[in-house]
Amino acid sequence: MKTLITGGAGFIGSHLAELLIDNGHEVIVVDNLFSGRMLNLKVISEHPHFRFINADIRDSAALLPLFEGVDWVFHLAGLADLVPSIEMPAQYYSTNVTGTFNVLESSRHWGVKRFIYAASSSSYGIPDVYPTPESAPIKPQYPYALSKYMGEELVLHWANIYKLPSISLRLFNVFGTRSRTSGAYGAVFGVFLAQKLNRRPFTLVGDGSQTRDFTYVTDVAQAFLCAAESNLSNEVMNVGSGNHHSINRLVELLGGDVEYIPKRPGEPDCTFGDITKIKHLLNWQAQVTFEDGVSYMLKNINDWQDAPIWDPASIGQATSSWFHYLGGK
Repeated sequence: MKTLITGGAGFIGSHLAELLIDNGHEVIVVDNLFSGRMLNLKVISEHPHFRFINADIRDSAALLPLFEGVDWVFHLAGLADLVPSIEMPAQYYSTNVTGTFNVLESSRHWGVKRFIYAASSSSYGIPDVYPTPESAPIKPQYPYALSKYMGEELVLHWANIYKLPSISLRLFNVFGTRSRTSGAYGAVFGVFLAQKLNRRPFTLVGDGSQTRDFTYVTDVAQAFLCAAESNLSNEVMNVGSGNHHSINRLVELLGGDVEYIPKRPGEPDCTFGDITKIKHLLNWQAQVTFEDGVSYMLKNINDWQDAPIWDPASIGQATSSWFHYLGGK
């Protein structure tokens, strides 16, 4: 198939690009390199079936001709992180909502055969049920989560009205090599690995008992491929590991001292996705254990040597908007 990945120079997108190339598909990566890196595509950059295009999904005129002849579209481009979404809601709306609209319209114009959207489990907010099924209420706690859900609603609407064959995958706590090493204070792995590399204590939120559904990136890439290979449409599916682990367990595996920072408003004590649906419909389930995934990342810890080194003071400053707007003290 001729495939196109928006955000393909990013963390998940680059792994997906490799998987598609390995399976004999042609890959076009469209990325504005705001958070993606060409280094992530090094393995396939010279492959005859690979092409990179620097373009922004907010630029509909630039986007439209890129989709001619494309069979499968994987829409992973978007702005991530909680705090910047609170501080810059307009940018998050224009990228995650209007950008998704533009990608959908380009796909519809050229009649693509499959459209797979990277949605976010953060749309569930603080769930009432664990493991959390796709039928759980949507309760976004901040603009990032809301914008990702609005993008999902567009995707499902285009599937329903315009018959664009589409699937939305709600991703849980993806981790692995090539995860972002710069930018805003964000995912726990990037924070902890940079701290470990620089022999700093891990900054543990609350008492560390909160759990997360850590899902390894290569498993997530495989879920996207399974979705594209299926004949399903207008479906939403969770992509999770089938388990959840505490931050204390992560610290135990990484090994090191800790210092504690205040618990934050709007964060769930647990994320744990019910993956019954994707197992049944796509015969997909995660293969990489949490322990093996952490081990892979430790073997590549030097990838985080240029990452920001966070401490309680800098985290407090970076997350002040979080506490101000979401009701913390």
